[in-house]
Amino acid sequence: MGHHNYPQNHQAIDGLMSLLTKSNHELATIHYQLEKEFQKIYPENANPMKLVSRVKKLQEDLSTLKDQCQELLAAKQDLIDKAQTTLVGNRTLVRRMQASLGVPGESEDPAFDSFKQIINEWTVQVRSRTGDEKHESDSEDINKLLFSSIVESN
Repeated sequence: MGHHNYPQNHQAIDGLMSLLTKSNHELATIHYQLEKEFQKIYPENANPMKLVSRVKKLQEDLSTLKDQCQELLAAKQDLIDKAQTTLVGNRTLVRRMQASLGVPGESEDPAFDSFKQIINEWTVQVRSRTGDEKHESDSEDINKLLFSSIVESN
């Protein structure tokens, strides 16, 4: 088993350690002086260093929140599409069953007409808010249009 004899103190290492220790002390002193100066000049809540830190945190939070909103809107749109498909499908089945049983169906269906009117009014409202007057957007994109118009206006 070989035993290595490394010098305990090497002049270059000692010099480097001394330089790093001195630099660390100087940086700590500068940090303390800047903090003290900021506290004198600015009220606690207006410290520029803290404000920049807060703004950066808010930007990160906003990005996360926007992503979560997009996921929520996608889920909401999926739910709306499935509900609409189910309601229209059920209405069609009820009409067929009525016809096969010889039960006269109502020529007008106020509930279904109201449902269609609400969907149309919502679509017009969202399109007017987003500036899409040409009705180029698919009804499936209604929530995305609304979300983008709200985000862009804020």
